[in-house]
Amino acid sequence: MNEKLTEEEMRRALFGDPEPVEQASAIPVEETVPDIVIAPPEKPVKVAEKKKVSKAFTPRLRVTLRVGNEFEGKMQEMIHEADTLSTLLAEQEATKAARKKFRFVEVVSVKPM
Repeated sequence: MNEKLTEEEMRRALFGDPEPVEQASAIPVEETVPDIVIAPPEKPVKVAEKKKVSKAFTPRLRVTLRVGNEFEGKMQEMIHEADTLSTLLAEQEATKAARKKFRFVEVVSVKPM
């Protein structure tokens, strides 16, 4: 074996030929034409108007609260209507609304309407 190889020969031995050989494609590629062609409409299309659905029965609860700003002072009754079936959620919603104006809030009753 020849121990003195040129730089070119070493490159060819390690990396192969510097010029890649072009491979001819056996199957010719044809441009395909889509089967469905969408044409722009000639007339403006009218969108069907949705019919208004009548509101179904919404379950409601009436929460009665006693509220005030003085400790053991004058209290007033406040009624809050909640759109839920959960009494716990109705109480929480009512007390949250009452706390915006009053310092002391006491739940008296929760009844369905």
